[in-house]
Amino acid sequence: MNEIQFPNCVQACMTCSLACTHCASSCLKEQELEMMRECIQRCLDCADICQLCARMQQKQSSFLKEICELCAQACEYCVEECSHHEHEHCQQCAEACRRCAAECRKMAT
Repeated sequence: MNEIQFPNCVQACMTCSLACTHCASSCLKEQELEMMRECIQRCLDCADICQLCARMQQKQSSFLKEICELCAQACEYCVEECSHHEHEHCQQCAEACRRCAAECRKMAT
């Protein structure tokens, strides 16, 4: 495993998890809550998977490649929704998810 990529991916996963949690929490405060329902669900799923991915990297799990691939997919799924919303928290979340997906793809190869 590449020693340089490892910390970058852990950091990207934790940053993404925090951004997703913040986005979901902020979405709950939006006026059009029904419109934000899918965004909230995707963000919460992504946050959990990013935390799992970071933990599995720290303990060098035998399933790391598969978990990194799953994390990248979850991040891209979140980007797909968040990027449709103009809220600043959604745009910041989408950007964190893009970075995390890219780092996870490096680890998965």
